[in-house]
Amino acid sequence: MSDQRQAVVVRRAEHADVDGFVACSSALFAEDAGTRDPSINLDWPRQHGHRRFTTGMDDPNRLLLVADCDGEVVGHLVGALGDASAMKPVRVATLVSMYVRPAFRRSRVGGRLVAEFIGWAKGAGAETAEVTAYASNTEAIRFYERNGFAPQSMTLRMSL
Repeated sequence: MSDQRQAVVVRRAEHADVDGFVACSSALFAEDAGTRDPSINLDWPRQHGHRRFTTGMDDPNRLLLVADCDGEVVGHLVGALGDASAMKPVRVATLVSMYVRPAFRRSRVGGRLVAEFIGWAKGAGAETAEVTAYASNTEAIRFYERNGFAPQSMTLRMSL
């Protein structure tokens, strides 16, 4: 596996990557939201991902990255820039979603994706970066903290 890990290239997504992007997004939904949030439509990536990811590639306020191993998408990251407002007078970069296939975890692929995102955000003039994670996903929270993020707020939810 170490040879595979060394061959992973982090780069901007291209239109030829959309099927791999959808597959990774589907895996993320199943593994993360699928085990933590019954209100999420687990078929969203298959139903809407092609259109969403294709248009995102052409949007200058969005970043779509893939982790590519010999032509196979083994991870992805989606980032978005928000404009400053009167209420929040700073430009914010949001790490919208990220996934690395289990066989490629613990090999710095996720860290490389985040580093590319942070570089893009700084280059675009963002003053802060943010990411959300399910409170029960302690592994993801630890990963993001190791990569420079710190807790800011908590969302509390009640089923009705």
